[in-house]
Amino acid sequence: MRIALAFAYLKASAIIALLLLDTLILIGPMLALALLKLLIPIPAWRALCSKAVMTIAETWAEGCKLIFAWLTPTQWDIRGGAGLSKQRSYLVVSNHQSWVDIPALVVAFNNKTPYFKFFLKQELIWVPLLGLAFWALDYPFMKRYSKAFLAKHPHLQGKDLEITKAACAKFRNMPVNVVNYLEGTRCTPAKQAAQQSPYRNLLKPKAGGIAFTLAALQGQLDTLLDVTLIYPGSTPPTFSDLLLGRVAKVIVDIQQSPLDERLSAGDYENDALFRAEFQRWVTTLWQAKDARIDLLRAEAMHEQDK
Repeated sequence: MRIALAFAYLKASAIIALLLLDTLILIGPMLALALLKLLIPIPAWRALCSKAVMTIAETWAEGCKLIFAWLTPTQWDIRGGAGLSKQRSYLVVSNHQSWVDIPALVVAFNNKTPYFKFFLKQELIWVPLLGLAFWALDYPFMKRYSKAFLAKHPHLQGKDLEITKAACAKFRNMPVNVVNYLEGTRCTPAKQAAQQSPYRNLLKPKAGGIAFTLAALQGQLDTLLDVTLIYPGSTPPTFSDLLLGRVAKVIVDIQQSPLDERLSAGDYENDALFRAEFQRWVTTLWQAKDARIDLLRAEAMHEQDK
């Protein structure tokens, strides 16, 4: 028992070392290109730098995939990912339970779709080195004003969306893949109880963030990838569990469907009818996901009992 545990920790240390090595090898060229992109404001040059930075990011993610494939026993059961293309634009919506969710998305989508884009708070651009890397990766930095702030400064109404739309302008001529966790945080029984969630397996979704995303990208996202993550036979694992080989299987269920153009055409903040319609769409999506989680868990339990 002690020998097995010692071996597991040794392997986990090797994984951490290789992940750090993968990062250290590629972070230098990425930051160098980011700096050159910043210093030379020529559109064609910046577009070339963006493409090179994205290639480096995809190479880094592919290295992470290989490390996990070589040194962990985890089976990544990817379902429904046929026909994905790096030439199309997607909105990825996923439930969120664990830090293992992120490697799961990398395994499912890296080099099959455009590299992930996350909407980030504007303050993150000032984080040393990391902010520069985010900027080089063309992550859109958004500025959101609270209702209380807008009540005191009504002239800024709609300004946050204008800023984010301007940040997204660089995506107009390239495919993108935007990830949105509708729950806003990892789902736990305690959080479910605190918010009195009506869902068996999920927290309440936050419709405002995804409405903001769709409006900012002005109809460019044409396909929804509804991702459901399942960890059969256990509570959601920690990242340490993944490193220590304690995650036997991860199910990544992908449901593809076209996005209705009307979802990006309305004014979520000021149009009550559109807001109600959008919230109904999100609620329907979340109810279907809740039922799908039950189904996938039941199927996984049946397979384990065989």
